[in-house]
Amino acid sequence: MKDSHGRTIDYLRISLTDRCNFRCVYCMPEDGVCQMGHDEILRIEEIERLVRVAAGIGIKSVRLTGGEPLVRKGVVGLVETLTGIPGIENVSMTTNGVLLPRMIDDLKAAGLSRVNISLDTLDAEQFRAITRVGNLDDTLAGIDAALEAGLNPVKVNAVTVRSLNQDFLEFAKLSIDRPLHVRFIEYMPLGDTSEDSGTGWGKADVIPSEELCALINEQARAAGLPELRPAGASKPLGWGPARYFEFPGAQGTVGFISPLSRHFCAECNRLRVTADGKVRPCLFSDTEYDVRTALREGDDEAVHGVLLEALGAKPDEHHDKVGTDRKMSQIGG
Repeated sequence: MKDSHGRTIDYLRISLTDRCNFRCVYCMPEDGVCQMGHDEILRIEEIERLVRVAAGIGIKSVRLTGGEPLVRKGVVGLVETLTGIPGIENVSMTTNGVLLPRMIDDLKAAGLSRVNISLDTLDAEQFRAITRVGNLDDTLAGIDAALEAGLNPVKVNAVTVRSLNQDFLEFAKLSIDRPLHVRFIEYMPLGDTSEDSGTGWGKADVIPSEELCALINEQARAAGLPELRPAGASKPLGWGPARYFEFPGAQGTVGFISPLSRHFCAECNRLRVTADGKVRPCLFSDTEYDVRTALREGDDEAVHGVLLEALGAKPDEHHDKVGTDRKMSQIGG
């Protein structure tokens, strides 16, 4: 399935809920966002139908996101159904990992192929401050559970924020002894958080990926470690825009995702669906197309039409636009 700029679009990210068991400072206010009503959220059977139609026009990979997708009732059954849809080759998930230890066996049996776990610090006190309610050990246990279950790849997503003074080398070293793929994501301006103490995005907090890679190499040399080099055979499977590196002999990799300093729009292969059934052609654009109404009032042809309309509206790039009206928890991480 090609968009108007010749890019192959075969990847659909679906937010299952705007609810989350964390309150991360860069994602939402301490009291959370105004939650969507029950009738506003796409039903499980509507998500299944949407994916069936999407598979018919070339979608091959589906990622389930949130909020926190594992708080959504029926998520295991949804994974099982989606993996059985003809044309769907992979179903994955982005999660904070807290609920993985109790759910991982069922998720793997249902067909979940891979998982991205959000983790922004390895310091327990800072983790509590960033998430406001979370415990570092719970997310680390989720990572362990995913590895022990044999999901492949297991990726760790860390949003890099200059003022947090994160220990980036320690993050990178997670990739040495275990097949973990650590990805550093530039801090993005999503949602109007400027009035929320501690959550306001600012350019001063953005660490360009090139600068971060150089910093990690500098710290590695000081610690007597080799520098990162472009990843070879250990580069993980995936559909995203990360550039991967590795320490010599490491089991995993270190990736850099650069939505601001190095636009990867020419490589974009995805559409996004929010929990309330809006198709977003671009993360950095507030243009949305209502597929919920088509799912509830129309036939499959109507759903097909909304997807094609959104596909045709994908911009060539997000140019210099900064910020969106919705927060990441509302769009889908």
